[in-house]
Amino acid sequence: MASSRNWLFDVFPSFSGEDVRQTFLSHLLKELDRKLISAFKDSEIKKSQSIGPELEQAIRDSRIAVVIFSKNYASSSWCLDELLEIKKCKDIFGQLVIPIFYRLDPTHVRKQTGDFGEVFDKTCHIKTEDKKNQWKQALTDVANIHGYHSRNWGNEAKMIEHIANDVLNKFLSTASKDFNDFVGIDDHIAKMSVLLHMECEEVRMVGIWGSSGIGKTTIARALFSRLSRHFQSSIFIDRAFISKSMEIYSRGNPDDYNMKLNLQRNFLSEILDKKDIKIDHLGALAERLKYHKVLVIIDDLDDQVVLDTLAGQAQWFGRGSRIIAITKDKHILTAHGINHIYEVKLPSEKLALEILCQSAFRKNTPPHGYMELACEVVERVDSLPLGLNVLGSHLRGEDKEYWLDQLSRFRKGIDGKIHKTLRVSYDGLNNKEDKALFRHIACLFNYAGIIEIKKLLADSDLDVNMGLRNLNDNSLIQIRRQTVVMHSLLQEMGKEVVRSQSNEPGEREFLTDSKDICNVLEEDIGSRNVLGISLNKDEIDEKDELHVHNSAFKGMRNLRFLNIYTNKSRTKDRLHLLEGFNYLPPKLRLLSWDRYPMRCMPSKFCPKYLVKVKMQGSKLEKLWEGIGNLTCLDYMDLSGSENLKEIPDLSLATNLKTLNLSGCSSLVDLPLSIRNLNKLMTLEMSGCINLRTLPSGINLQSLISI
Repeated sequence: MASSRNWLFDVFPSFSGEDVRQTFLSHLLKELDRKLISAFKDSEIKKSQSIGPELEQAIRDSRIAVVIFSKNYASSSWCLDELLEIKKCKDIFGQLVIPIFYRLDPTHVRKQTGDFGEVFDKTCHIKTEDKKNQWKQALTDVANIHGYHSRNWGNEAKMIEHIANDVLNKFLSTASKDFNDFVGIDDHIAKMSVLLHMECEEVRMVGIWGSSGIGKTTIARALFSRLSRHFQSSIFIDRAFISKSMEIYSRGNPDDYNMKLNLQRNFLSEILDKKDIKIDHLGALAERLKYHKVLVIIDDLDDQVVLDTLAGQAQWFGRGSRIIAITKDKHILTAHGINHIYEVKLPSEKLALEILCQSAFRKNTPPHGYMELACEVVERVDSLPLGLNVLGSHLRGEDKEYWLDQLSRFRKGIDGKIHKTLRVSYDGLNNKEDKALFRHIACLFNYAGIIEIKKLLADSDLDVNMGLRNLNDNSLIQIRRQTVVMHSLLQEMGKEVVRSQSNEPGEREFLTDSKDICNVLEEDIGSRNVLGISLNKDEIDEKDELHVHNSAFKGMRNLRFLNIYTNKSRTKDRLHLLEGFNYLPPKLRLLSWDRYPMRCMPSKFCPKYLVKVKMQGSKLEKLWEGIGNLTCLDYMDLSGSENLKEIPDLSLATNLKTLNLSGCSSLVDLPLSIRNLNKLMTLEMSGCINLRTLPSGINLQSLISI
């Protein structure tokens, strides 16, 4: 079938005559280019009496053949032979064919009559009867296919636009339709097509720049859907991909050599579709891809080092490659030498209304009686696409009275701030469990995997499956590659919801603001209400030092999620624990603490409920004594803990899947219990230079990587 082939061109145009080339065809090709539809162009092929191998191959490599029948089409034996090849490709490969009857009666083509028939007879005069019959059959068969008759169109420009849309829809029928309803996408694609200049054989880097919530990612994904078929390999790199690649190595330090290696390793593995690719130097990326024509889209860039690592120079990639970088920080693009930049601006009022209507009513205009209401919503949201989609989803299916009620609330509390608008959708969630799940994601689990979220919330009263579905349906999250993604504006709105729970930070369920966290931990004012803490140590004021009170966590007995991290592993750690510190809450399910400063965990610490332990770059020499009840434990990362001499008995960690000990250079032995971990899939031990041997009888069958 056609969908199983790899096509080099989208369209092969068959035509005859310079008059057609310079008029109708030139306009059609321009419209196809605007929609990033690639068409074969024969300008460099010297025509003879019969088509050559190069042209035959071009026909076979084209997904759709557009045959432009004009009065003089049959005067060219070349064109008639093209038609034979097109018919053969249609029959054998399922090639699609669109006939266009340009200032010509279709019946004359079908039956070879009229002026067209006279021209055809002259061409056949010196040909064999067999050849004539082949041409006649091909003309009849193709002319019987439903196509376009120019005399039925009063406006040629509209006909050309309709044909281009028809071609595009034929691709979308076998590809992703996720962006069919994205209002204004054709205009964005047309502007990007100029910058991408797909016909150019040089490697080109292009930027997409604009504010949060304006639609950059949606444009990029629509581009990926349309463009990827033109490249040997393609990859869409999102924030989740980058975060996971940076997680294992270097404790998030973006300038770490190992982190760069891991980013490139994962990148190559994905784009070449090969597992377990091994590279030992950063030049390997260029070595692997310099002859590959690739499409690379890097979304949501906020770090120059990531762009430099994945697309440092144009010569890393093969001829014709395209690199598209998306960011809200224009300096990242210009600093990288990217001069072809598409600025995404707010839509016009007309397009903004269409965006809202598509989200709320599944059509481009509001129903009778809703026009004034819809226009006011557009005005209140300042035409921001994210706000329009979120509010449209919230208002979908509601009656006029509900719209009026919501608009009344907008008028009282909007104050021109988009996150207050987005809160309306949060407030409109049907149950408190969905709201609670939204707050968990906003404060702790953005860019986390669905499986991980389910494990971490397994002891809660939340229905994670249904909750994620409801949040997705209300446009409050997106799910990509089994990863939960929340837009930064929605995430900030969720944090604001939590901040509004109390004027006292220690009474809120989640703490994410560094000043609030420092205050709570220093003053020992945390309460049983606190479920989670996420502290970026880099945000602690350089003039301050955070001295955690010895009893800081005793008041937070319900604390389940503790995440203390840094993105700057080489800077001085401004968080300190005193020698008397000896308590962590017993219900912890997530314990993630970069550069943990103590030699061991608190003596009475209970690891019973731990699901994920991440203590990268710690000063730990050991964790805890004895055989802990670790049946919940799924993930343990102690990488970079250079002083670690032993790891605990893992006999009861029967569900452990990942154990990362890379860089634990003082580790000499592994406990015998490790051989009983039948679900262990990943065991990282690079840099364990003093590790003597693995325990005999270790089960290697479940391991994916070691």
